[in-house]
Amino acid sequence: MTQAFSDNRGGPTALRMRVGARLRRYRLARQVSREDAGWHIRASESKISRMELGRVPFKERDVTDLLAFYGVDGDERQSLLTLVREANTPAWWQPLSDVVPPWFTSYLGLEQAASMIRTYDLHFVPALLQTPDYTRALLELSCACSEEELDRRVSLRQARQRVLRGASPAVLWAAVDEAALRRQLGGPEVMRRQLEVLAEASRVPNIRLHIGSFRADALATAALPFTILRFAEPELPDMVYLEQPTGATYVDRPLDVEHYTLAIDRACAGAAPPNRAASVIAGMLGPHRAAA
Repeated sequence: MTQAFSDNRGGPTALRMRVGARLRRYRLARQVSREDAGWHIRASESKISRMELGRVPFKERDVTDLLAFYGVDGDERQSLLTLVREANTPAWWQPLSDVVPPWFTSYLGLEQAASMIRTYDLHFVPALLQTPDYTRALLELSCACSEEELDRRVSLRQARQRVLRGASPAVLWAAVDEAALRRQLGGPEVMRRQLEVLAEASRVPNIRLHIGSFRADALATAALPFTILRFAEPELPDMVYLEQPTGATYVDRPLDVEHYTLAIDRACAGAAPPNRAASVIAGMLGPHRAAA
């Protein structure tokens, strides 16, 4: 197994997973087989399986019929039907869909629904903390696209950062290497502003920035960058996202997730703690101020 921007921040991918997990729980509580559930809504056993995994859009009529079959009514029934309607709402990034790779759409929904985001990268500032100019400089290195498309890609990345704001923001734990903060991506002025923004972000209660030093292999615990997503809903398992230039892998097998969790724990343990991030960045700002 391995998206409207609303107060619960759940995009279609995560919402479908939540609906499916609850349907499975109701079915098992009534000791109903997938085959019998499928027969009840004139569908196959495999369709029930896909619904419970959140891999297909839901028809409200099918969910209504299943809830009646499972004996679910009242507020609980209404709550689930509301989730179904939200899952069928167009994603907030729909206007930018032309610059969203197909394999990235699931991640956008999961990221916006996450209650905690842990990210590891040796080479670049985390996407959720990038300034527009830093993002543009980074994309110019990897994207052979028009100025208009570049603008749209920058807008998409900036819009993703709303997950860290609002009434119930996600908690971000970011392990960043000193090399990424000293690399002159976009030039001294771009990096100066990026470092200032990072210092400001490190003081925000829901953002915890761990900076690894040149003098230790503190962050060198994995070859590729990765992100671990955790959700408030018990129905949703932790998810690891691994991105490559032309695709992505979504990992949710508990033993595999634990492997990545231990890797990022080791990285954070060997890096400067969050309460020192602002002072570490202040030490880096001197050369950038001089160059600017």
